[in-house]
Amino acid sequence: MLDQSLREQLVSVFGKLEKPVELIIENSTHEDHKDLLEMLNDVAETSPNITVKENPGSNSPVPAFHIAYQGKPTGISFKGIPGGHEFTSLILAILNTDGKGKLLDSLLADRVKRLKKGITVQTFMSLTCENCPEVVQALNLITLAHGNMKHEVIDGGYVQDEVQKLGIQGVPSLAGNGKMFHSGRISVLDLIEKLEKTYGIDENASTEPSEPVNKNLGHFDVLVVGGGPAGASAAIYSVRKGLSTALITEKIGGQVQETKGIENLIGVTYTEGPQLAAQLNQHVASYPVRVLENRRVKTIKTEGKIKTVELESGEHLVADSIIVTTGAKWRELGVEGEKEYMGRGVAYCPHCDGPFYKGKKVAVIGGGNSGVEAAIDLAGIVREVVVIEYNNELKADRILVDKLKSLPNVSVITGAKTEKVLGDGQKVHQLEYTDRTTGKLEKLDLDGVFVQIGLVPNSQFLKGTVELTKFGEIITDEKCRTNVKGIYAAGDVTTTPYKQIVIAMGEGAKAALAAFEDRMYDHA
Repeated sequence: MLDQSLREQLVSVFGKLEKPVELIIENSTHEDHKDLLEMLNDVAETSPNITVKENPGSNSPVPAFHIAYQGKPTGISFKGIPGGHEFTSLILAILNTDGKGKLLDSLLADRVKRLKKGITVQTFMSLTCENCPEVVQALNLITLAHGNMKHEVIDGGYVQDEVQKLGIQGVPSLAGNGKMFHSGRISVLDLIEKLEKTYGIDENASTEPSEPVNKNLGHFDVLVVGGGPAGASAAIYSVRKGLSTALITEKIGGQVQETKGIENLIGVTYTEGPQLAAQLNQHVASYPVRVLENRRVKTIKTEGKIKTVELESGEHLVADSIIVTTGAKWRELGVEGEKEYMGRGVAYCPHCDGPFYKGKKVAVIGGGNSGVEAAIDLAGIVREVVVIEYNNELKADRILVDKLKSLPNVSVITGAKTEKVLGDGQKVHQLEYTDRTTGKLEKLDLDGVFVQIGLVPNSQFLKGTVELTKFGEIITDEKCRTNVKGIYAAGDVTTTPYKQIVIAMGEGAKAALAAFEDRMYDHA
């Protein structure tokens, strides 16, 4: 099942393993059981520390297995065959079980250990979903750090009865105690917070942190806040100028992680978001940049030339210059029914959730490039797509609009203000919008709504610190300076026009060079 090239890569990767990891496969009469057994045996052959064992007392209706470490269950199990995008999740789970690879840092691990004991989280995923592995891998790390919880990774294709019972219409979807409590992409920080709210904290758990919570992480010449294309560029250009540099981010790659095909990054004919994010990570890691992932900035305080950055974790840093590159996030409609039906008819990722609507009718809200691209992609899957645009004409590039109009199962409604998402309590069945020309309230029968209405700048922590537009964009000059000396900004979080990866990279470099130039003048 595994080709020779992949086998050789795994031999190298698993060379780090020191203690035995066991893949315990459940007995099953399912026709795919043999394929799972073949895959796991192929993986085990790449390391003497990995073995496959059968669980003689088990009986599973679908192919399934769990991971044990030194003879003890880890709490991580899979229902289905973790191929496609989830193959990496399997490999990382094996490594993480032995304490190898990127693990949760001590502050996050301490927080996870305070979750109640004996909880079970189910992640329903699809092998074609590009957002699912991130959530699966994060929950696997949380499970290992906790030590007394279970994480079931479930390929929804094998358990359609469970999917329908929970009302799942999007992946990844998280469930526990027979209820779905989240759907869609989610950061590690937000995931831990959601688990705390869903399952609660064990009041008897030790609250003694392994490290001081209010920890000073040091003084840096330059501190970059944000790890997308602009942030990576700013960090690299700063450290190449000989400046001590730190980078704070929730995750390297930022919004790029959610981008499918990238064909306009000059010099790169084609790449995809996760691949580019990995390359950004590798490039930053090749320099002496202090990277602090899974962190959010709480406030920035300025006292003369020195800036103190306080993190939500309780840690803080001091810097001479700060470059903000926090990017933007998908804008929500903000209408009744949107949050209630998220993952049950309301979606934001056509690549991940489109297959759930095969043969159905959906609406795409938004007539910009993102909306039109989403409609084109969905048209190849669903029965009918209706594009709904607030303005009187589509805003997307002409080449995309022409392609859209050539598709027989796509229609466009312009001059429409979305008012409400309606459903039966389980799934969406209707959308209400106002015709802005006539003022009449219209209703559209459908099965799903994909929201593609642009981005919101991630600048909330800067309110009252630097000057922002009414939309939350950071106002910068031609050299990426803000109105506060020593604070710079670059990329999608700023007023710089055209939110493009190549522009963000250039602006990040510009901000770093400006910070260096200003520093030289200050020290002259």
